[in-house]
Formats: sequence, structure tokens, C-alpha cells
Amino acid sequence: MNPMDRYKQLTQLIRKHMEYYYDQDDPQITDHEYDELMQELKAIEKEHPEFVTPDSPSQRVGGSAKREAGVLVRHNVPMLSLQDVFSKEEVFEFVADMQKQLEDPEFVVEYKIDGLSLVLRYEDGLLKLAETRGDGINFGEDVTANARVIKDVKKKLKQPLSYLEIRGEVYMTNADFERVNERQELAGKRLFANPRNCAAGTLRQLDTAVTKERGLSMFVFNIQQESGGDFKTHTQGYEYLKKQGIPVIQDYRICHTAQEVWEAVCAIGENRGNLPYDIDGAVVKLNSLADRRKLGATSKAPRWAVAYKYPPEEKIAKILDIEVSVGRTGRITPTAIFEPVRLCGTTVSRATLHNQDFIDQLDVGIGDYVKVYKSGEIIPKIREVVKERRDDHVQRFHLPEICPVCGTKTVREKDTADIKCPSPNCPSQVERRIINFVSRDAMDIKGFGSVYIEDLVRRGFIRDIADIFVLKEHRTQMIEEGIIGKEKNTDKLLDAIEGAKQRDAYQLLTGFGIPNVGKAAAKAVMKQFGTIENLAAASVEQLVEVPDIGEVSAGCIQRFFQDASNQEMIRRLKEEGVNMACIRQEGESDRFAGMTFVITGTLPNMERKQAAELIERNGGKVSGSVSKKTTYLLAGENAGSKLTKADALGVHVISEEKLLEMLKE
Repeated sequence: MNPMDRYKQLTQLIRKHMEYYYDQDDPQITDHEYDELMQELKAIEKEHPEFVTPDSPSQRVGGSAKREAGVLVRHNVPMLSLQDVFSKEEVFEFVADMQKQLEDPEFVVEYKIDGLSLVLRYEDGLLKLAETRGDGINFGEDVTANARVIKDVKKKLKQPLSYLEIRGEVYMTNADFERVNERQELAGKRLFANPRNCAAGTLRQLDTAVTKERGLSMFVFNIQQESGGDFKTHTQGYEYLKKQGIPVIQDYRICHTAQEVWEAVCAIGENRGNLPYDIDGAVVKLNSLADRRKLGATSKAPRWAVAYKYPPEEKIAKILDIEVSVGRTGRITPTAIFEPVRLCGTTVSRATLHNQDFIDQLDVGIGDYVKVYKSGEIIPKIREVVKERRDDHVQRFHLPEICPVCGTKTVREKDTADIKCPSPNCPSQVERRIINFVSRDAMDIKGFGSVYIEDLVRRGFIRDIADIFVLKEHRTQMIEEGIIGKEKNTDKLLDAIEGAKQRDAYQLLTGFGIPNVGKAAAKAVMKQFGTIENLAAASVEQLVEVPDIGEVSAGCIQRFFQDASNQEMIRRLKEEGVNMACIRQEGESDRFAGMTFVITGTLPNMERKQAAELIERNGGKVSGSVSKKTTYLLAGENAGSKLTKADALGVHVISEEKLLEMLKE
């Protein structure tokens, strides 16, 4: 690929990942992978400066400024990013460059907290405004209401200055992050990918009660502007802030030589696994504020500071065992059990080995030493085997030829690396099918936890989905054996099961767990065919006519309904009175059939969720991002970047009033 083509490819790829990270708080790649892409882009720009344009990713500071958390406000001081460095040589070059331009410069080395940048403005000691980074140059979002409920944000200073503007990082401790995700899981909501995403999403949402409950924290790392303090150095400013009760970056070091700076950077790197929060590097900055003013900044970054980015953290651990488990579809998955190690602030001891091909390619056995890392600083993975530490006692591993749960001979699926248990009656498969069936997105049978399901399957009360609805016949035995608990808890679950018989047919179809048929696809399919009976009789040709259903999904649906055991299960469900038809909701229509909507801003009379339900009830689809496929952007007050993108793409923008008018037409 020639340099220009690769440059275009990189700019498009980096812009996409910048939007994921800054605007959607949903990164799709690790920081290290993003840094590698940016380094490659900068290398091409250095070789071909004629390629560089003002909108190049290398010239951007942050994301786009959005209005969804509040109104846009203009920055008093640009919230620039830092120049990244990745090696000892680059750190020494930065120190040497400062020493060349300045007389005996002093450096401060401190943690680079992995969070969301926030500026606080105080007038006469009172907090007046809190703003996010936004586009970094001109505008940010006003999030003052949310900032006021963060425990580390002081509303009033003990020693007020006439004006003070400070910049810090809003973050979430690992403990608070785990607590929030536990609540999300219990509520059946989507889990946050990492503490940074959770903090960013929390600060931008509209309910201050949610912000307070989630427990955000903040460290201040710079005084942006002040009047009345007359500070000479960065650390003098820190001492003033500490007296006000404002948390500043902890354990910072003052250094004078390149070697001292590097030792401080290394010390931070060695300690990062012991911190109660995530850091994504170390910052090296000048201490003298006069020296900072002298050097100034480029359009993107200050010249007086750099951020050292550590390579992905990895540890060496010994494989103690390899366990296998059987999933809902019968797929057998091997998992490595290794000596516990701490990575990115948590202790890990397990990592998936995917399949036999992966094990063979990795060349790993029980007793091997392996390098373990966290993908996206979340998922533990094994990078490679440390071959020089291998001894004669290492045991080669092969997936079993019989299912470890039911003893059925395993098979390898054609054209895949998957080895499966083919028995539909395998208890492990049954358990996972039932767990899926009773879940919130499917039949939503509340109180039917996985522990109860495993016990009922192992005791023989449940062998397939239909058995759930005849559990009432075993009420006395279940109470006597205490499977669910006493009489009250048992009856509560049986009542929930009885109530689930009236669920919509799309929920039943979702609960069947057909490969490639999730909740959205199930809704579309059932809307087209109306009843389970009609769907069971449909041909592949008829199925692919449904929007979003391709040949693969259609084939999976047809095979499911052609299976004799599934036909018997459905017959039994009918006998027990389980609903097999779509439930037409009041006000339902096809008015928006074939249309895709995106919703942004604050609507005058409806919550966004209500608007989305209204659109879907009338045949439309709701998407989270604007594209050429978007039919309408439903925009309320304080609509932000989505409105700008809709204008650029020529997408029709409508109000809530217009949406309701369209329904009446």
C-alpha cells in the first residue's frame, strides 16, 4: 500500500476510534493499540508533511463538544492534550531540550489519572462553573450540577482568590466501579467496560442523584488561571489547593536531572498495580510557571510537558490446570487456571483458551509459564508461553473426546475450530438454555436465579424449557427439599412462572436461544409472521424478506423448528397455555415502517426512552448514531453533535410535535 493510501486509511480509522473514546465513552481498542495507530500516522506525516491537514487526527485535541449533559460553554483556557512519549530515550530528549532552552529547570513527575478532564471556575472563593474538555480548544459542556455532588469538588474555598480556574481528572476507584457494575448486573443493565467509561458517562448524564450515588472522585493536576495567588511554581499551587481541602495528584516528585526523572517514571510504573484507581501513564512537567509561559504551547499540546505511556502491563504466571465447560449450544471451552497475579489493579487467575486450535498454536500445556495481560485492561488473556522456563513435567492438553458433563462423544463442527457436545439433553446445556430463557431480555421470570436452575436441572426436575411450566406439579417436593426455600418463596417463583405464560411471542422466541436471533431480530421476525406456528412453517426465502434477517439467521431458525425435540417442546408449551402470538399493543401501527430514527437532546414532554418505544411500537427503528441510513433525527432542546452531523448528511430533523403529527397523518 502506498503512503497516501495508508495515510487515508489511518486517518479514517483513528477518527472512528476518537469518536468511540471521546464522544461515546465506549473505546473499541486498547490505549496501547490506539497509540500505535497514532504513532504510525505521525511517522507518515513526518515523512510526508504535505499530507497534513488542519483536521488530521494528529492536530485534534479531544472529541466534539456535546450538549447532552448541559449547555456549551467557551473555554477561558484551552484544555490541551499532552505530547505522548513511549521510551526512556524520548524522556531524556525532553529533559535535554528543556535544559537547553531554560536555566536549571525543575521538573515535577506525577501520576496521569485515567479519567475525564474537568475544569472548575471559582469567583471570590465560590464555585461558579464546571466544564468538560469538549473539543479542547473552544467549547466544553457545562456539568456544574453534577460536579457539585462529587465529594472532592469544593463549593467554597477557605482562602478565596478573586478568580481561580483549576483543571483535574474525574475518575472512579476500582472499588466504586465494581460496586456500580454489580448494581447494573442485578438490574439487568449493560455493564460499563472500565472505570474511565463509567466516570465519563456518569458525569455527562442528566440525573445528579445518579452521579452522587455512583461515587465519583477527582484529583486536580493544574491551576489554569488565577488572580490574587501570585504562585511561582506548580507545587506552590498544589500546597495552596491542599489547604483548601482540594485533592491534588498524590506522590508527585520534584526532579532536576534526566536520570531522576526516569527513576520517578519507573517508580510510578512499578506502583500502578497497587493503586485503588487506574492510571494510564506518568506526566513530566516543568515546575516553574514563568518557564511554562516562556515556552507556551502548540495548537495541540503545551511545550513544557510530556506524558510517558507505559507498555501494556503483563505478568508471568504458571498454568496450574486447564478446565473445560459446556455452553448453551454445546460448545466446549477450555479455560486456563494459573497462579493468581495482579493486573491493572485486580487479581486474576483465569483466562480462556478458546479452542484446541488456539491451544496448539500457543503451544501451551499444564505446568507452563505464560505471559498474562488484560485486553482493554479488562479481559485477562494469555499472550505467549515462556519457553525458556519449560521443563519435562509440562503436560500437553487435548480437549476431551467425550463431553465432561454427560459423557456423549464430542464432534468437531465442519469448517470451524469448535468442538461440541451434540446431546441436547446434556445438563450443562440445559442449565444455560434455561438461564437464557428466564432472563430479562427473554421471558423475564423474576427470582429464577442460576443457583435454583442448576439445582433443579441436576435433580431432574427440568430437562427442557417446557418443564419450567410443570414445576407446579412438584410444589410439595420442592418445598420439602428446600430447593427454592420455604413455602412463601416457592409459591412466589411459581406465580412468576405462571405470569410469564402471557409474555409476548417475541420474548418466547428470544428465550429459545436460536443462534443469531437476539431480541431485536426476534421482534422483527414475530412482527412479520404473527405467531410461532406461522414462523415454524416459514421457508428460508420468506425469512430473509424480514429486515435484518440474512440467510445464516434464516437457516438457524428453520433448523430449530425442524428439530423433532423442539417441536415436542413447543407442543408441550402450548398445552400449558404459553402464549404463541404477538400481543398487539394499544396504538400500534406500521406508520414508521422502514424508517430509522435517532433521538438527541431534551424533548419537551417525553423521555427519550418513551419516544423510542413510541417509534418502535409504530414500526420504526431507533439507532444510537446518525448515518446516511438515518431517516429522521428527533431533536429536542440542547441537541449537540448529532444535530451537526445530521445537517451535514442532509438528514431530516423533526421535533417531538412533528413526530406526533406524523402519527396522526
